[in-house]
Order: sequence, then C-alpha cells, then structure tokens
Amino acid sequence: MGSPKKPRRKYSKPSHPWQKARIEAERILFKEYGLRNKKEIWKATSLLRNFTHQTKKLIIGKSAQAEIEKDHLLKRLFSLGLLGEGAKLEDVLSISVKNLLDRRLQTLVYKKRLARTIQQARQFIVHRHIVVGDRTIVMPSYLVTREEEAFIGFTSKSALFNQDHPERVEKAIPKKETPVKKERKSNKKRKTADIKSDAGGKQ
Repeated sequence: MGSPKKPRRKYSKPSHPWQKARIEAERILFKEYGLRNKKEIWKATSLLRNFTHQTKKLIIGKSAQAEIEKDHLLKRLFSLGLLGEGAKLEDVLSISVKNLLDRRLQTLVYKKRLARTIQQARQFIVHRHIVVGDRTIVMPSYLVTREEEAFIGFTSKSALFNQDHPERVEKAIPKKETPVKKERKSNKKRKTADIKSDAGGKQ
C-alpha cells in the first residue's frame, strides 16, 4: 500500500529523456498554457493515454459490461468538453493533449478575460481569487466540466470582485469625438485649403 505521506506518482515520464521533437513540442505547450513545469504536460499525457487504452479495450469488447463502460466513458468525456454530443467511441482516439489543456481552469480563466495573461490566471487561482460555482478552486490544473464553465468568476471575498479594480480586464471602448475636436479638425482643413488657394493665386 505504501505510506499515505508519499502518494504514488500519477503520471509516467517519457520513455527517452532526449527526443528533440518531443522537447520542442513540450516547450511550445509550456509557454502557451503558462505551465509551472513539464510534469503538468506529462500528467495530461498520462490521462490521455489512459483514455486511449480504455477505448481500445472497449472497442473489441462485446459483453454487456463493456457497453455500460462505453456509455460511462463517452458521458464523462462529453461532460469534460472533450467530445461533442453524439460522438462515437472511436472519436476518443482523436483527442489531443491540447484538448485536455484547453479544459484546465487556468486556461478558461484566461479565455474568459478574467486575467490579462495566462500566468496571471494561474496566480489568481492559487491565491484563492477564483470560484467555480460555490467552490473556491486552488488547482490551476482542475478540469472544468461543461456545466461548471458558465459559473467561473471571482469570489465575493476577493478584491478583484470589484469591477473598478485596476487588474480587471475590460473591453476597450472606442472614445467618441467631442464636438470641440470635430470643430478643430474642420478648422485645420479650412486653413490648409486657404493656404493652397493663396499659393495658387500668387503663381
């Protein structure tokens, strides 16, 4: 069983430490999703591998239990937003690591414009500023379900809950020109036209 103070590792490392293509792909994901370390990529890869292994096992299964497990797997992946409605079991094999990373709370906080950068989104979550429904989530890697996605926001106890907080991201509203500015522009155009006409008359 092992010691509860030392839980078992929930991911597996790459089979070979020096693979240029994999390292470059991980570097891009690391930067794009604002991850803390490559372990977060390996965890997503291991989870995806489990889904793939389970799918391949269920594809060849013909028993009643296999059919029940198929429905459970498809419902779970639909709930996580990884598959669309009416998807088939074979569609699970097309899920990528990026699809999993897109469902992370950190990514969705940034996409919902609750943070200026993906790194700031992680900071807000860890510092207990973000709430999902009625729960304060402090794990940036938390996979958000379809139902929970609409209830992501700032906790009422946070200073960021105030709309006027300087760190709140607001949509840029184009400024309307005042009548004074419009009049100045028209006067400049008239002066330019008068100068050109005077220069033409002198010639």
